[in-house]
Amino acid sequence: MERITIKDIAKELSVSVATVSRALSGDKNIRRETREKIMETAERLGYMRNPVAINLQSGRTNTIGVIVPEMDTPFYGRITDGIQNVLYKKGLKVIIAQSGENPEREKENLRVMESFMVDGIIVGICHKDRNKNEFQRLMDKGIPLVFYDRIPVDINVSKVIVDDYIKTFFLIEHLIRKGIREIAHIKAPDFMESSSVRFRAYKDALEKFKIPYNEELVIKSPGMHFEDGIKAAELLMKKNLPIKAIFAYTDLVAVGVMNYLRSKNIRIPEDIAVAGFSGTILSEMVYPPLTTVDLPLIEMGEVAAELILEMINNPGSGNKTITLDAKIRWRESTEGIL
Repeated sequence: MERITIKDIAKELSVSVATVSRALSGDKNIRRETREKIMETAERLGYMRNPVAINLQSGRTNTIGVIVPEMDTPFYGRITDGIQNVLYKKGLKVIIAQSGENPEREKENLRVMESFMVDGIIVGICHKDRNKNEFQRLMDKGIPLVFYDRIPVDINVSKVIVDDYIKTFFLIEHLIRKGIREIAHIKAPDFMESSSVRFRAYKDALEKFKIPYNEELVIKSPGMHFEDGIKAAELLMKKNLPIKAIFAYTDLVAVGVMNYLRSKNIRIPEDIAVAGFSGTILSEMVYPPLTTVDLPLIEMGEVAAELILEMINNPGSGNKTITLDAKIRWRESTEGIL
């Protein structure tokens, strides 16, 4: 079916294209009767205005692109909720694309956003350095970019983050002060920069209390999902080490760990305590409820949206780093220990 244009309306009414265009734009200089007839005809024919073409006249599309690594968990859904909370109130539209943890698809998504001529892009990356050149190319072209949660390395960008290091350090310190010294850690794959930060905090907390670092207690997870937590826990337990707590890179991995431990009749937290990081609703839904670092996900999205608007309205404002506070939620997965 062909798209109805203002030319079709003009032909139907035997008026000029300019008259139809002005009437549809609400021009008060068009006679009321003519304007009403044009509006009625436009509705009858099924005419739809092209907002992109209209907005391009002002140099903007009033559209923001948002790229997320995955939508399997509530994590990125909450962040996009925050983004939309701000942008919709400002009259902007949002295009959301998922990279599926694939750098090539992420690059394709960036190119699509560019072709749609979005006013800016908010990005949660899936690899710390694979698309650095693409990000830099877009910024050099004048397209504002804001990164959240997962940030590219060795490139100057605007970003919204939390202090992964300090929250991880406090979490591990708390476990140690409860008398737990044998703490295992499940890392994310190496392409996750935040995993390196949390691992460093884990080691530094051990060092503060003069607990020797044991590399056998550290497992690199093949991924960041429930099944990966099960696999990592199985590898850990096969080592037959005296483990009293497991700190997982993310909540979903931690839930997989808990599932595996229960399948082996290992009590949580009496036998092994478990903690995660991210603070999605999953941490409250499991039993026992999971101790985690609770990230302000909606606020992260809102701040990222405010930042992209600032960059659009003030192109020379420069890049900014905004660090939000996160809260450690102490729950039964660690706090049931006597």
